[in-house]
Amino acid sequence: MDLQKQTEQRTAAPARVAELRASDADRDRIADILRDALAEGRLTAEEHAERVEGVLNAKTVGELEVFIQDLPAAHQGRTAQAYACAPNRPAAGAIPPEADENVVAVFSAAMRKGRWRAGRRLHAYSVFGSVEIDLSEAIFEYQQVVIKAVSVFGDVQIRVPENVSLRGTGGGVLGNFEVETLDSAEPDAPVVYVDGWAILGNVEARPKRGKLVADILDRVQRKVDRSLRKHL
Repeated sequence: MDLQKQTEQRTAAPARVAELRASDADRDRIADILRDALAEGRLTAEEHAERVEGVLNAKTVGELEVFIQDLPAAHQGRTAQAYACAPNRPAAGAIPPEADENVVAVFSAAMRKGRWRAGRRLHAYSVFGSVEIDLSEAIFEYQQVVIKAVSVFGDVQIRVPENVSLRGTGGGVLGNFEVETLDSAEPDAPVVYVDGWAILGNVEARPKRGKLVADILDRVQRKVDRSLRKHL
């Protein structure tokens, strides 16, 4: 599935939910949020009365959400969902200690980028050199990927798509070890763990803005299809 089709599906799903007919329970939920907003001073009495009247007359879920879109309670569920997907470390023995691939730069530069298959473990070593690991267009065949990065008087740069989870454990000895924690809202999204050390060097891992793993939705759909076939 290409990126354009994925984007269209992501935007179409909320649209379909918004078109559903609102139930009494939906209206009660929105009314409770408005009541709390009034008690907190976020809404005046006139604003509260006007919005409650609109809630009673709303026909669809999308029309109801309009009345709370500027209130914090409308976004708490989405935030909680994102952090609920925070991944754990791989279990002992889940990922073999041998690397599927080594990227080494000694007084030189080395990179891995473009359309390539990411294994379960990748080792990156930079000694008076620079290493670039770009996973923004990689094919993730495994949900968990471990990258061991060691920099000695060198530089290791790791970039991942925005819709994966990113974790890191390591440190610097007169150097910089920095991993920008990232949580994907997709429970089946790949998880990249960066471990290592920067000795008088630099190790950085962060998302590459605007880049997404295009096959996450395909993977989720295949999992649903398998579960459905097993049930039948």
